[in-house]
Amino acid sequence: MIREAKHSILRFLGYHALGSVAGALCRSLRVNRTNNEIFDEYVRQNKRFILAFWHGTMLYPWYYHRGRKFLGLTSQSKDGEILARILRKWGYTVTRGSSSKGGKVALGIMTDFAKYEGSVLITPDGPRGPVMEFKPGAVVAALRSSVPLFLVGVGYEKKKHLRSWDKFSVPAFFSRVNLVYSDPVFVTREMSKEDVDQIIKKCSDELTRLQETAGVF
Repeated sequence: MIREAKHSILRFLGYHALGSVAGALCRSLRVNRTNNEIFDEYVRQNKRFILAFWHGTMLYPWYYHRGRKFLGLTSQSKDGEILARILRKWGYTVTRGSSSKGGKVALGIMTDFAKYEGSVLITPDGPRGPVMEFKPGAVVAALRSSVPLFLVGVGYEKKKHLRSWDKFSVPAFFSRVNLVYSDPVFVTREMSKEDVDQIIKKCSDELTRLQETAGVF
């Protein structure tokens, strides 16, 4: 009992410290945003949407879009628990699930949230990859909730990559960061399965292009 309580306290302190360090790091970054006018208008008018970005770049977009009525999807792994705690600290509603565990339930929660409550942020290649492989969840959630999908490429001028499947990018303090947004992507129920599959492919190509553009300083 004492050992379990000690471990729980250490985990709590570790989560709190990590969230504080992540917040301090993100506050130090100098952001430049491109093609964000339509996206910002949706935010200003409290219109709902889905926003997708690659898993390996996710630190700053999670931070930048904090403090609003947004939902974040994290995995049910230990890493997902760390991210979930940070996101809650940043004001997100969080649901847990992935393509391999809890995925159908998580997709239903995302769809209902986007349809009735607020916007949803998602990493379409998470939580296990393959890296930069655009899975259908973001497009399917946009289809079922009848909200548009935005994509955002994220580039850090100075960064280090972790030895993880997604080569997770950790920006240097006071570095520059680029956020490059897509125009809204609309997916309607009148579309055929083939049409939706084409949109998934186009979104994958577009997010890859946005990511490349964001990496130019």
